[in-house]
Amino acid sequence: MKPSTHGPAGSPDAAPESWDAGQRGLLLVLAGNMLIDSLEVSTAMVALPSIGRDLDLPLTALQGVVTGFALGFGALLLFGARVVERLGRRPVYLAALVGFAAASVAGGLAGGPALLIACRVVKGFCAALTAPTGLTIITTAYPEGPARSRAVSVYAFVGACGFTGGLLLSGLLTEVGWRWTFLFPAPVVLVLFAFGLRLIPGGRPDGPARRLDLSGAATLTGGLAALVTGIVQVPGRGWGSPLVFGSFTAAAALLAAFLLVERTAADPLLRPALLAHRGLLRAMLGAVTLNGSYLGLLLVATFQLQTTEGWSPARTALALLPASLPLVVTAPLSGRMIERFGTRRLIALGAPAPLLGYLLYLRALTPHPSYAADVLPAVLLVGVGFALCFTSLNVQAAAAVPAADRPAATGHYQTAVQTAAVLAPALVAALLLSSGVPGAHVAEGYRPAVWLVVALGALGPVAASVRPVRRSASGRAAEPRMTAPPFTRSPLDR
Repeated sequence: MKPSTHGPAGSPDAAPESWDAGQRGLLLVLAGNMLIDSLEVSTAMVALPSIGRDLDLPLTALQGVVTGFALGFGALLLFGARVVERLGRRPVYLAALVGFAAASVAGGLAGGPALLIACRVVKGFCAALTAPTGLTIITTAYPEGPARSRAVSVYAFVGACGFTGGLLLSGLLTEVGWRWTFLFPAPVVLVLFAFGLRLIPGGRPDGPARRLDLSGAATLTGGLAALVTGIVQVPGRGWGSPLVFGSFTAAAALLAAFLLVERTAADPLLRPALLAHRGLLRAMLGAVTLNGSYLGLLLVATFQLQTTEGWSPARTALALLPASLPLVVTAPLSGRMIERFGTRRLIALGAPAPLLGYLLYLRALTPHPSYAADVLPAVLLVGVGFALCFTSLNVQAAAAVPAADRPAATGHYQTAVQTAAVLAPALVAALLLSSGVPGAHVAEGYRPAVWLVVALGALGPVAASVRPVRRSASGRAAEPRMTAPPFTRSPLDR
């Protein structure tokens, strides 16, 4: 049964209570899958030490479990939009659900790092197909007005809850066995697939499908993968190692090829003209530093608390929970906050908070730190920064470009955010390895990695201090305001 867009629910003023059964079921499927996608971002983090002990993996391989998902998501997000245009929303969405479930099972049963990381990349690509597609389906299946706004709000709120839920699930499931953190999505996704067969509507984006740009997607993905490989291999092998030299050479060649391909392509994935908008660049820089430094700190804290301090996965997850709870609490209020204070004020207020939290975490780098005095204030400040900046940066990125370019700008913005999730954990892992972590049971070994996180976090206030040059018709600087829930456009809406 496809969701109806006629009758009572088809009225522009239709309230969410007037949704028919098909529309309620469709939102359950889309939001449920969005929750699974966002859970994947954090489920692997707390499980890393247990994976390393069980499979005897070094940190060079373990970081790939985290960065692999971000690589598949970020590097292939714009490419995924082209796939949907070619094949249609319904078949791609359903195929991605099946692929996600299969990769979950294969990853949970993996006996080595190659298959485990490959499955994470596949799951990231599946999320790149379903997350924006689900949002597009909502904007076409629900009538414009309160009904659609409520559906989009539910979708965005569920996504904001995912990171928190992932930490909790990872902590609890790892106590039983780390493999369950990768296996548990499979049956849930298959149930969503069964309902999706009846409820997910067909349809393609308006206009002719664009070329896939396989060469652009391949060179970007390969270049980032080679760059990460070179970064994490430096501490153990040295700069003169053939593997390190070859990885960096391959990364330089592939990324240069990507830029050349995009420069000469008739319809490239990357649109350099968008990057000429300073407001978009400012928002991207703020989001990159926020996401990258946050994941870097979580990686440090996970290994310090579990490996050095001997905490259990569940206790570690609870300890890190305050870093994500403020965003969940404020997500339903984000629109009102932006309407009242504006994005610039919220970002200026929130950007320094994570930096202060990272600096405070330096106090925790002692044997047996106090959670209440050393760890909790740091993670709370990081959470406050996310709550104030996360939605504001998204809104600011979209508002910085003309309306016709906003879908493409959203895709570029999300690609940059996920690229930070690829590179920052790799750099942190390299510094931990160079300091003897996690083999050395000395908290001081974590200090260089935390200082890197501090340096990344310091770029946030810098981005917040640069005013956008977008101006209103009167010539005065225009302040982006939220006229609709965040994430109302996806790279699929052209």
